[in-house]
Amino acid sequence: MENDIKQLRILAVQRFKAGESPESICISLGKSKFWLYKWVKRYNEDPSWCEDRSCRPFAKPTRTPLEIEEIVKMVRLSLYNQDLFCGAQAILWEMEDLGARPLPSIRTINRILARNELTHRRTGKYKARGTTYPVLPSTMPNQTHQADLVGPCYLKGPVRFYSLNIVDTATVRCGLYPSLSKSGQAIINGFWDAWKRMGIPERIQVDNAMSFFGSPTHPRGMGPLIRLCLHQCRALVHTNGRTVEKRHDRELQ
Repeated sequence: MENDIKQLRILAVQRFKAGESPESICISLGKSKFWLYKWVKRYNEDPSWCEDRSCRPFAKPTRTPLEIEEIVKMVRLSLYNQDLFCGAQAILWEMEDLGARPLPSIRTINRILARNELTHRRTGKYKARGTTYPVLPSTMPNQTHQADLVGPCYLKGPVRFYSLNIVDTATVRCGLYPSLSKSGQAIINGFWDAWKRMGIPERIQVDNAMSFFGSPTHPRGMGPLIRLCLHQCRALVHTNGRTVEKRHDRELQ
């Protein structure tokens, strides 16, 4: 069928070049003069002159730059490999932190992910990574608390926040404290808020995140959380009108 159409175009141009009137050519072929002059204008020595050409524009001013599309793909893969949130909102926040410009919209990021088949989710059982934590006593309430900072998490709005999760390993009672930052002050605010409801534990077990033990400026110094725990390890007990300092045998992990 395609070859028949090409032959029809070649025949029409040959008849026109031979001096036949456009009216007779168009009537015999059932075509318009616009069609005839279109192919006469395209005629040249190139054998492909009679083939169809794409109507797709050479440039799309509104198309997302290829550099931005590559950044979206790399950021998504980076977040995915770190077991972090890797949806469109998380990618947008990460690109903003990287200083990428122009920033695409959430809808554009979703289209880029779908076009590159980067929308699959994690499957299979979760496998813990890293160093195994020591097992601490957990036979009584408030004997050992485990804490972890999860985030950044995302909500529509957009809102980016962190969640401090604390759990009593004996009773499995837990406390959650959302915060817009992971600063040292936000961490101790979260612990103090949970302790008012759960009670002060004998031990706290956390990982080596900078928010828990120090700061990038003073990595060897004691962070706010360590100082708070050391302060709670010393209690003043009043006995017979006398103030006696008592040290609790608490462990800081």
